[in-house]
Amino acid sequence: MLCSYSINYRYIPMSFETILFEKQDGILTITLNRPDVLNAFNEQMTADLQEAFNRAAEDDDVRVIVLTGAGRAFCSGQDLKDISDDETRSLADSLKRRYNPLIRAMRSLPKPIIAAINGACAGAGLSLALACDMRFAADNAKLIEVFIRIGLVPDSGSSWFLPHLIGYAKAFELCATGRDVRAPEAEQIGLVNKVVNKDLLMEYTMSEAKKFAAAPTQAIGQIKEMLNRAVSSDLDTALQFEEEMQEKAGFSYDYKEGKKAFLEKRPPKFEGR
Repeated sequence: MLCSYSINYRYIPMSFETILFEKQDGILTITLNRPDVLNAFNEQMTADLQEAFNRAAEDDDVRVIVLTGAGRAFCSGQDLKDISDDETRSLADSLKRRYNPLIRAMRSLPKPIIAAINGACAGAGLSLALACDMRFAADNAKLIEVFIRIGLVPDSGSSWFLPHLIGYAKAFELCATGRDVRAPEAEQIGLVNKVVNKDLLMEYTMSEAKKFAAAPTQAIGQIKEMLNRAVSSDLDTALQFEEEMQEKAGFSYDYKEGKKAFLEKRPPKFEGR
């Protein structure tokens, strides 16, 4: 049985080479931790992140995930120095092994993921942020589809996420020019949910995460699955899937608790099941 959010379970740090993994009060905070290279991806970081999200999916105590970066950047993308000596490297193989499984793990995770974009967010780092369910950005953050600057095309889901978030024309502009998008513009065009003063970003993000940690987690996971499907299905298919998900939600503990709390005119105490 899941722990109620009102019960504080023990703070548990877990050891990874390139990320920090901290769990407390229903909130799992994953911090990209290669600040000397602006949290650029190497092989180990993609492996660590895959493992971290797999653990989050299996841990009933985790109700929401916050993803951020150490130092002055969120993630600057692939560490090009890590691959500079390998002229025969297959980029497709790298995507199949490293990045695509990570993005799929995030989108299939039945729990909300919030990105706290604390600085530069570029290339695969931007794709990582786009794979989250919500994005809060520091007011000094900049987001860049940087691939075109080195003659590459967007990957790790960017070509799918961007048109759905901001429309084809704006997505094409950002991908084809590789220009910097400052935080205020990112909020204006729908690339991020909210811009926050850089000194208050984590405080604001954690306050929002606490709301999700106290929310009906199963229903939120179902909403996430429904919205994922809806962007590539017709109305009739979406209506049918809504029927299936609502039937499942109707037998959950949280629905019973929510209905009872409403009738008793009190706040519900959801347990995520």
